Amino acid sequence: MTSTNARMFLWLGLVLALWINYETWQRDYAVPAPVTPATTSSAPLANVPTASIPQGAAPAASAKSTATTTLAAAPATAAGAAAGTVRVTTDVLDLELSLRGGDLVRADLLKYPRVKGGEERVRLLNDDASHFYFLQTGLTDTNGAAHPTHLALFESAQTRHALAEGAAELRVPLTWVDAATGVSVTKTYILRRGSYRIDLEYAIENRGTAPWRAASYAQILRNDKPVERSMFSVESYAFQGPAYYNGTKYFKINRQKIADSELPRSVTTGWIAGMQHHFVTVVVPAEGQNYAYSLKTQDNQYLLSATGPMVTVGPQSGTTLRETLFIGPKLQAQLKTAGPRLDLVADYGVLTLLAEPLFWLLEQAHNIVGNWGWAIVIITFLLKLMFYPLSESSGRSMAKMKVLAPRMKNLQETYKDDREKLGRAMMDLYKREKINPAAGCLPILIQMPVFFAFYWVLLESVEMRQAPFMLWIQDLSSRDPFFVLPVIMAGAMFVQYKLNPTPPDPIQAKVFMILPFVMSFTFAFFPAGLVLYWVTNTLLTILQQWNINRRIEAESKKARAG
Repeated sequence: MTSTNARMFLWLGLVLALWINYETWQRDYAVPAPVTPATTSSAPLANVPTASIPQGAAPAASAKSTATTTLAAAPATAAGAAAGTVRVTTDVLDLELSLRGGDLVRADLLKYPRVKGGEERVRLLNDDASHFYFLQTGLTDTNGAAHPTHLALFESAQTRHALAEGAAELRVPLTWVDAATGVSVTKTYILRRGSYRIDLEYAIENRGTAPWRAASYAQILRNDKPVERSMFSVESYAFQGPAYYNGTKYFKINRQKIADSELPRSVTTGWIAGMQHHFVTVVVPAEGQNYAYSLKTQDNQYLLSATGPMVTVGPQSGTTLRETLFIGPKLQAQLKTAGPRLDLVADYGVLTLLAEPLFWLLEQAHNIVGNWGWAIVIITFLLKLMFYPLSESSGRSMAKMKVLAPRMKNLQETYKDDREKLGRAMMDLYKREKINPAAGCLPILIQMPVFFAFYWVLLESVEMRQAPFMLWIQDLSSRDPFFVLPVIMAGAMFVQYKLNPTPPDPIQAKVFMILPFVMSFTFAFFPAGLVLYWVTNTLLTILQQWNINRRIEAESKKARAG
């Protein structure tokens, strides 16, 4: 196979790989028609603890709440409004807590406009009846006694809490008291400046005469309507739905396929999460404690729960239970400190091993230049430099073939009626001139995984969401609004084609000539940052190949003159 044939098929293979990748996303992430499991009733999904409490030092119990009322989707907002709410603001979060359960029922991300330049912020948690999304927490047991579940009524000394100027921390306490048992629980949310991590504490005081026991639980309840799929929307390719980490592996849950019994019942270093593009809601259980995970689904709704071990508080004593929440963007620096391998929610798929160091390099470059676009240019240059010896060898073979083009054309005319002799003559020519006809393949094969890794980094890294480059490129994570970069890409790839040997077959030559325009049309709807990478890489390849061609031609002239 000649190098031109090899390169043609590899370029076509790249286009095919892009198409297969798209089809894979559609197969993996497209939401099928809603299917109601046979075991699920037609009533609205009840948001009560559904996980069985793991065995521990204390007696185990069923996870069914002592509350007899189920809080369904639509009544949730009304119940919260009737009980009252508490508004909490920091420099990055605008939250609303319902005194019914002390639950988080609204979360606006102050640093993230929904549309660039717009006033409306991204709303993660939501108390809208048709798009509800709650993070519910509480303490429960099955002994019939009252407990501060997510249905219990809490009290607050004030209805507004705001992070004070210059303060690093904000504490929001809610109280619950059961006069019958003498037990009081102070449920405190702890927020910090610049952070989307929220620590949750239950300070339990038992002033009664009998032991009191409880297990903490946290659950994510969401009406997760299907995302409209479109090849022109990068958001439609990202996973949305429940996920969890079992201490070893990260799982994205297909709600139509997984059974509740398949979720782990004893996890000590894991977490549960409600996922969507660029943003996430996470519950990180207390370190070193066994938690059971549970999933309940109905139509578009899901309830993902984590329930901790039973704790007994003796008379005239107290204890404190702790959990960690994360509500916000998938900022990897913050995720890594909030929970074990929580950075996995920035999901790079099968290319994680390549994408993670690639993102790290981009981040370091960004720290220096302060612009993600220039960071992409710098890292592309460094990658080109890293693989320079390989591409140099390939470029020399291509340059020699260009110099030998007249001799190859003579062979084609001489053996135009005998393809077998032509093939042998060509291979003899390659051997005499020490040319590897397949040398042009390797650089492309190496670039392909880097290309896909770059794609996932740009797609999943919220750091690049709405990140400007310069001039008309104001969002590297979405397509070029004026398609200027794809046009530059087409021109650059055409110049690259002209620098390489012309395929001997006229049909192949025509296909190779129009391929830059086909590729550019495909890239036109990809994130601008990805096109910027490919344009930069192509321009560097042009400079390199031009320099190599110039040197090889000079060497050839010198050899002929000698």
